[in-house]
Amino acid sequence: MGLFERFSSKDVDTFAKSLAVEISKRYPPTLDQAKEKKISQNRISRVLEDAYGKAVEFKSEKNLGVYRKARLGNTFRWELTELGYSKPFVEMATEGLIIYITRKAGASKEAPKKSA
Repeated sequence: MGLFERFSSKDVDTFAKSLAVEISKRYPPTLDQAKEKKISQNRISRVLEDAYGKAVEFKSEKNLGVYRKARLGNTFRWELTELGYSKPFVEMATEGLIIYITRKAGASKEAPKKSA
């Protein structure tokens, strides 16, 4: 049973959906679709960076490999689309998520080198 659980993607799907819903609470799709943006780019960046930080923690806890990272990104993308976000926002947010968890994976493995 442990081997099957290791490759199960239910937890990845559940997390990706909850991440999208959390974003929707702080930056509702109606604001994204509004012609006059009433929220600053800095605020949107903070919302997304908070979500990306949680994704990095999830990745570390669940030890996500390439397949499960891709699944996380795809489920996240589809959930944002279902919630009503514009295609440009969905693409930008998903690309950011994938880049962030990939970059953080490499950064966390390397310890800073001390120079003499």
